[in-house]
Amino acid sequence: MNEAKPILAVGSIALDSLETHSGRFEDILGGSATYFSVAASLFAPVRLVGVVGDDFPPAGWSMLRSRGIDVTNVQVAVGRTFRWGARYSDDFSRRETLFTELGVFASFHPEIMNDHRDTPFVFLGNIQPDLQISVSALVPQAELVICDTMNLWIDRNVDKLKMVLKRVNIFLLNDEEAVQLTGVRDLAAAAGVLTQMGPEAVVIKQGSKGALLSHHGKIIHIPIYPYVKVADPTGAGDTFAGGLIGHLSCFGMDDLENAVITAAAVASFTVECFGLEGILSATPGSVQERREVITQLMQTASTE
Repeated sequence: MNEAKPILAVGSIALDSLETHSGRFEDILGGSATYFSVAASLFAPVRLVGVVGDDFPPAGWSMLRSRGIDVTNVQVAVGRTFRWGARYSDDFSRRETLFTELGVFASFHPEIMNDHRDTPFVFLGNIQPDLQISVSALVPQAELVICDTMNLWIDRNVDKLKMVLKRVNIFLLNDEEAVQLTGVRDLAAAAGVLTQMGPEAVVIKQGSKGALLSHHGKIIHIPIYPYVKVADPTGAGDTFAGGLIGHLSCFGMDDLENAVITAAAVASFTVECFGLEGILSATPGSVQERREVITQLMQTASTE
């Protein structure tokens, strides 16, 4: 394992209100960039890019700094921090968005200090494609650029999203988004269409069914860590991305299959507790233990 390379991450920093059959929590720290950064910090130095309001809680700053996350590029604007609320069905198969209050995030324009513009690994969270393009332009020497997206941008900004895909090495999205973007229901075939749009590799997240990796013409299925009782799935995809890129920052692009295994192991911690509590409890050692279980499942499946 090499010394981990720094990761620059841009995305939302939010205060979430969540309801599941296990309970209800209000104004807990969330946001795609927050979940990602906490997960990636298990492996590498993280430089967070985002915006919060002047109501952002001191405990939030303390938590980020305690993980060694550099918040130099987090803007503090006058107004309210982005807030989002959701309610999950009892089996977590459905999620109802209760409210979305963009607050200061509505006028967010990412800024990156000059000393961070040579960061080798860049994660473009599921923000507007215009913002993803502007950030990638600020880090032209990046070795590896990874982006995520969401169905809203496929609906409203698909042409700009396709421009983003020409600039990235790895594209992350979930199964519904893959079908929506390509019009192809077979995920292996959809992954092939997506790689033709520009990225070297595509990772399609399938929730409880695991993930599908398409790279160099090969399709590999990565299962989930099975021994988990789900309490709150919020942020699982973002911590998946954090585990993936954190692993790559240590081992490089040639270890992509193992990176997806790490991603699945990391995400399994997130769903066990509300908010960030689960991923904050993870350690490199406990992640490795779950990696070994997933690897064994793959080996068993290959011999059947």
